[in-house]
Formats: sequence, structure tokens, C-alpha cells
Amino acid sequence: MALKIRLARGGSKKRPFYSVVVADARAPRDGRFIEKIGTYDPRQPKDSENRVQIDGEKAAEWVRKGAQPTDRVARFLSQIEVDGKPILTWEHGNNPKKGEPGKKAQERAAEKAEKAAAAAEAAAAPAEEEAPAAEEAASE
Repeated sequence: MALKIRLARGGSKKRPFYSVVVADARAPRDGRFIEKIGTYDPRQPKDSENRVQIDGEKAAEWVRKGAQPTDRVARFLSQIEVDGKPILTWEHGNNPKKGEPGKKAQERAAEKAEKAAAAAEAAAAPAEEEAPAAEEAASE
């Protein structure tokens, strides 16, 4: 059974409050969980001690058992120390392709560029043809 340490949303509309839970990876986000190990209140100031409250010993025990924290929870766990060292180390994810457009969008951009190039050529071509005709009319 794959275990996740993740956030389960509570609170009312526009007033989020999260529980940090250990759950089966297949369970729904706000559904069944094995154990609640803490809370997260994003409406609190960042320096408030009530913003993130996680039982470090329980979290460390679940990580040792193989529970995988989500990215947000891993960030929280990296700031909690048990026995003088952090529960785990968190590194910022690197996804250089995240901002790139998808395949269809790239195709549309290429078509648009081709049309713009063709329009620029068409606009330049009649001006060149008109110039000799104007010179002939002036010479007569």
C-alpha cells in the first residue's frame, strides 16, 4: 500500500484550513486517512507559530515507514527538526518545460508565423512592381 503525507482541505468557502494527514495514495484528497499528524492554516501570517503545526516525531516515523510527502508537506517537514536534524531535505523542483506551450499551440504559432511572413512578402512585392510602372509613366 503506497502511503502519502498530504493536505486534506477543510474550512468553508474562501476560508481554507488544512489537516496534514497520512493516507493511502488511492484515497480521495478529503476522504479516508490513516492518521492526522498536524494542521496548516494559510490565513495566518508566515511568521506565526500557529500557521503550521506538525507532530515531528509522528511525521519522522511515517517517513521511515516509507510514506511519501507531497511537495508542500515536504517543504514543511524540511523545517521541522527531530533529534537535531530535519526530518527530510527539500529541494525546489526544476521543470524547465513547464512554461512551454503544448504541441497544438506550437503548431498554431508556426502557422501564424508562416501567414505573417507570406503577408509581408505580398506587401513588399506589389510595391516593387509599381515602382517600374511609375518610372515608365514619368519618362513618357
